[in-house]
Amino acid sequence: MYQFGLIRVDDRRRMSHQLVAQLLEQCESVEFQTAVQAHQQVWRSLDSEIANLEQQLSVQAEQDPNEATYRSVPGVGAVCARILSNELGNLSQFDHERQLFSYTGLTPGEYSSGDQTRRGAITKQGNRHLRSVLIEIAWRAIEQDSSLQACFARISARRDSKRAIVAVARKLIGRIRAAFRHPVLYQTEDTTAAQ
Repeated sequence: MYQFGLIRVDDRRRMSHQLVAQLLEQCESVEFQTAVQAHQQVWRSLDSEIANLEQQLSVQAEQDPNEATYRSVPGVGAVCARILSNELGNLSQFDHERQLFSYTGLTPGEYSSGDQTRRGAITKQGNRHLRSVLIEIAWRAIEQDSSLQACFARISARRDSKRAIVAVARKLIGRIRAAFRHPVLYQTEDTTAAQ
């Protein structure tokens, strides 16, 4: 569109179907219009598929008894709640946190020699997709939960931010498990103090 003079280099408008239609009206090249309209059909088809999937997720969420607990966690939206619920279910099924950390792949590696025990990076065993979702949630949660933010700041001061966010994710999933074990919604320390 820039080559045809329809947009400027620094144009920051969000692309929409309406904007594309307006821009195509200004273009005289029939070949260009045909190519863009073909891509726009694919775009509309994908929009339709996404809307369909969002509807299915919404129906699934209404029927899921775990949904409310997952949605109460800071940083967890509708899609992440569905992923966590579908992958983990009710977290009270894990007898202890070590099982949960191992399942999610958030267990630190251990290098032992004689009396010395050193912990290293996470083992990366377990569900890789679930681990990446938990890390994404942890990044958002530190903005909303001051105790998680303090944990991140304390660890990232000594280590790098990657290790710190993994530690936050581990702490967060442990807290979610506690919410399931004592059937309550997840509460931040800020929320508890306000009550």
